[in-house]
Amino acid sequence: MNPSDIAPVAPVASVSLWALFIQAHIVVKIVMIGLMVASVWVWAIVVDKTILYARTQRSIDRFEQVFWSGQNLEELYQTLSTRPNHAIAALFVAAMREWKRTYEGGAKTLAGLTERVEKVMDVTISREVERLERRLLVLATVGSAGPFVGLFGTVWGIMTSFQSIAASKNTSLAVVAPGIAEALFATALGLVAAIPATIFYNKFSSQVSRIAQRLEGFADEFSAILSRQVDERS
Repeated sequence: MNPSDIAPVAPVASVSLWALFIQAHIVVKIVMIGLMVASVWVWAIVVDKTILYARTQRSIDRFEQVFWSGQNLEELYQTLSTRPNHAIAALFVAAMREWKRTYEGGAKTLAGLTERVEKVMDVTISREVERLERRLLVLATVGSAGPFVGLFGTVWGIMTSFQSIAASKNTSLAVVAPGIAEALFATALGLVAAIPATIFYNKFSSQVSRIAQRLEGFADEFSAILSRQVDERS
């Protein structure tokens, strides 16, 4: 066999991740960059919320231990009123402030005091839950939209690859594979961003619900204590 009769082997294009990004179409590059930014943002939120919820749970545990130990409520209020730095402290301070405003304001009747305190606590719980849920919408959005954004990049990359194949009139695997790999890389990035976003969104939503239930439980118990105080002073 004459060596000159052997068909030359097409050079194999680089398929490293960096090469796939560099060789991709500008639209696919924008999609990839957006997904990478979204992934970094997701993990930043995950770290922040993990620390926040753990600190909130510990603060609630410590507060309830002190509250039910029999410490004077006035002393506890004076301690926390200057800086209610966690959810249940803010709830307690808001209720006590409304309670003290009625007495120190020289109210002639205590009618409606319990209802006002309950309303104040409900507003405080809503505010604290809103604070805890802040930026969770980002996780939900990335979790739901990430795969579709990646799929858009994939579709665009495949269209570009087919156009290149048609222009070169070469359908060998060495020519087709890099373009397909570039396109699928966008889908992979979409899944990398969406999967943890969905998992942690569900996890954090469950944690917020448990914290809200603890706040509502404390509000009910504290409201009962104040109601008894009102009955005793009436």
